[in-house]
Amino acid sequence: MNGKKVKIGACILVEDMARMVGFYRDTLGFETRWTEGDFAEFETASGELSFFMYSRKAFAEAIKERYVPPEGINQTFEIALWLPRYADVDEEYRRLSAKAGVRFPTGAPVTYPFGIRNFYVADPEGNLLEIGSVHEE
Repeated sequence: MNGKKVKIGACILVEDMARMVGFYRDTLGFETRWTEGDFAEFETASGELSFFMYSRKAFAEAIKERYVPPEGINQTFEIALWLPRYADVDEEYRRLSAKAGVRFPTGAPVTYPFGIRNFYVADPEGNLLEIGSVHEE
């Protein structure tokens, strides 16, 4: 397999599909392509099936594993949402800060010596979203 020719999709497993779709659609502003039953797909610049959700319970059943819901902040992965410029990162932080219930585990945006400016948001089920940019202007 040649990684340069592979399109990658990210799926998060969720407990409460309606609540999670609502957060990503209404709070973050993602448009939904499909939200039926145990599955939801969101439109992104990366194309079809680049970001989607699947029921955690249905997935556990599909792989014949015991269902064990996580607690707290998910420390096994993050999803990075890359914006065009540092100013866009700051604007998104201001926009999300005005919304009730949005959690920022690391606080306000920070610019690191290696050139990334970012902040983190935790979704309602504790998945971490890095919102950042690598372009100052």
